[in-house]
Amino acid sequence: MLPLELIRRDPDRVKRAARLKGEEAPIDEILALDRGWREHLHAAETVKAEQNRLSKEFAKTRDDALKERLREMADQAKSELAEAEAVKHELDDLLLRVPNVFHESVPVGETEKDNLVVREVGSKRELGFAARTHYDLGETLGIMDFEHAARVSGSRFAFLIGEGARLERALVQFMLDTHTREHGYVEVLPPVLVNSASMTGTANLPKFGADAFRIEGQDLWLVPTAEVPLTNFHRDEILDGDRLPLKYVAYTPCFRSEAGAAGKDTRGFIRLHQFSKVELVKVTSAETSMAEFEHLLADAEVILQRLGLHYQVMLMCSGDMGFAQFKKYDLNAWCPGLGRYLEVSSCSVFNDFQAMRANLRYRPARGAPPSFAHTINGSGLALTRTIDAIIETYQRADGTIEVPEALLPYMGGLEVIGRRSS
Repeated sequence: MLPLELIRRDPDRVKRAARLKGEEAPIDEILALDRGWREHLHAAETVKAEQNRLSKEFAKTRDDALKERLREMADQAKSELAEAEAVKHELDDLLLRVPNVFHESVPVGETEKDNLVVREVGSKRELGFAARTHYDLGETLGIMDFEHAARVSGSRFAFLIGEGARLERALVQFMLDTHTREHGYVEVLPPVLVNSASMTGTANLPKFGADAFRIEGQDLWLVPTAEVPLTNFHRDEILDGDRLPLKYVAYTPCFRSEAGAAGKDTRGFIRLHQFSKVELVKVTSAETSMAEFEHLLADAEVILQRLGLHYQVMLMCSGDMGFAQFKKYDLNAWCPGLGRYLEVSSCSVFNDFQAMRANLRYRPARGAPPSFAHTINGSGLALTRTIDAIIETYQRADGTIEVPEALLPYMGGLEVIGRRSS
């Protein structure tokens, strides 16, 4: 969340950032509650000061009238503190609903049409025949099954079967090996159920509760991304600044209700309630966060480059970047069958927005006061859409799929995915 001091000092900046993000920010209400909270605290402190003065006088005089007055003042101070606590609770709740400001390099815009393509890498593969979609190829080859998934779980679920499942497993291993062996991330296998405090720490709550799945009767949520457990791993800690940056990578299933996606990407292996990702998370100092953000983006790009996929790096505009993000890039892989790009990674830097919510701090130097850390995350990569891009890019005229060279060691040497015999 944003520091209350920033809202007091520069409310117009916060209002502008919210407006340009297309978000609501109850700044005037926050400032009114802030004044009320401080007034109650001041009143309580004033009463206590007078109480202390009269207590000294009572010690000398033992005056019964003073004794009664002291009792009334104690009740008055208690009442003012209770009022202050109630107002502070309401204030804290509203602070969680204020979006982050954004970096000066973020383009101002309203929709995805205002996002900027920073660069395109590689070229669109020339197939020499009419491209088919991943779901057409996947179902024909018997490696994707949406019909049985609908019977088992409902819409927006899918089975990967045989070499389809093996392809995802190969991608996971390839990504984890690359990020741990070459990019210096520590692999983590986190819980996929987290509590409300963790969801609040990454700004999934309270705003995005409808987009997540909650376990009925328990304070547990299915993770929408491994960002949640990884970022909250050090919640309520003060880290030694010499340890930063901390770099974590995790493979997990992810779960999203897609509440706001009615009618979007209803066909194929694209917008599912359950999908898998390899997630990258960094905890950094304030001074290094923007540089580390660019490094994380480059780490995610390496995966696309080695898979031989054409992609674009897109800088998200203010209105399309998200509630919590300070700056955000999307990596979009070209899918010739769909005839469009699919987002395979979103890489975001949050400055101290998440860390303040999670009370995640570091000590810059021995004896120095702690500061809030900065957090960064990005998919390295999302598995479903990466699989879509591979299938559509590496399809052959006979309907089979060539295995990218980088995955051959992870596919047991299998070079072509053909139709399942059973």
